[in-house]
Amino acid sequence: MFNSKLLKAFKYAALGAALGCFAATSIASAAPKYPRKQIQIVVPYAPGGASDTVARIYGKELEGQLGKPVIIVNRTGASGAVGLESVKNSRADGYTMAYMPVESTMIAALGIADVSSDDFKFACRVMTIPAAITVSADAPWNTLEEFLKYAKENPGKIMVGNSGSGSIWHVAAASLEKSADVEFNHVPFDGAAPAIAALLGKNITAVAVSPAEVKTNVDAGQFKVLAVIGDARSSVVPDVKTTKELGYDVSAMGWGGFAVPKGTPDEIVDILDKASAKVAQSEELKKLLKERGFEHAYLSGEEMDKFAQDQLKQYKELIPQLLGK
Repeated sequence: MFNSKLLKAFKYAALGAALGCFAATSIASAAPKYPRKQIQIVVPYAPGGASDTVARIYGKELEGQLGKPVIIVNRTGASGAVGLESVKNSRADGYTMAYMPVESTMIAALGIADVSSDDFKFACRVMTIPAAITVSADAPWNTLEEFLKYAKENPGKIMVGNSGSGSIWHVAAASLEKSADVEFNHVPFDGAAPAIAALLGKNITAVAVSPAEVKTNVDAGQFKVLAVIGDARSSVVPDVKTTKELGYDVSAMGWGGFAVPKGTPDEIVDILDKASAKVAQSEELKKLLKERGFEHAYLSGEEMDKFAQDQLKQYKELIPQLLGK
C-alpha cells in the first residue's frame, strides 16, 4: 500500500515537472523577439538639417544590423521639445527612438518644456561638434586675446550672433563671456545660417557657431576663426587653438545620439546598444560626419547615460546664471 502511494506520488511529481517544463518552454517561445516590426526614429528638427541627415544614415545602418525597416519621422517645435516629448510619452517597447541633441539636456533649464535626457535610456552617441568664435577676415583682431581685450575695454559693443536665444551656441558665447569677465551684445537669429549672413554683411561683429558652419567662408577668405570652444581642436580648423589651451576654462559643444523612452526593457536597450556600436563604426557614417565637419565621438549607451546626466546637471546650474532663467 505504501509502495503504491509512493509510486503515485512520483508519477504526479514527474507529471508536474513535465508540465512545468512545457509551460516554461511555451512562455519562452511566446515571448516577443525584438525587433519584430518597423522601428521609427523621431528627429525633433526639420528635414535636411545636420541632425536629420545623421539620423537617416544611422537609421539606414541600423536597419542593416537589425533586419527590420527603420523610418525617420520629423516632429519640430519648441527647440526640439515637441519631438522629444512625443517619444517620451510613447510606448517603451523599443519601436520608437529619438535623435537626442545636446538641447535635450537644456530644454528644462530654459523653461521650454518638462522633458530632459533623464526621460530616456541611450543607445549611443555618435558625434560631437564644438562651438567657435569667428569674425570677418578684415576684423582688427587676429587672436582671441585681442578680441577679448577689446570687449573688456568696450563693454557691450561687440555683437555676437548665435543660432537662437538659449541655443547651445548662445550658451557657448555666454560661457566665454563669463569666463573672460567681458560683456557681449548677444544677437539671436533663427538658425546659424542667418547669423553667418549677418556677419558676412558686417551687421554684427562675430558669430558663435560651429567651425563646420563657417568653413566655406573661411576657405573663401571671408572669415577667420579665433578660437574653438571645445574640449579638443576641431578637425575642420585643426590649427585653431581651443579656449582651454588659451587659458579659459570653458567648453561648449553640440552632440548627437539616439535613445528610447525610460522604462524600455533592458534586453531591448542592450540589443540597440550592441547594434549601435557597429553602426557607429560603419564607413558610411564616418564619411558623412567627416564631410559635415562633425567629430566622430562614439559612446556606448551606458557611457552616454552618465555623460548626459553630467551635462544636465551642468546646464541646470549654468543656464540660469548665464541667461537669467
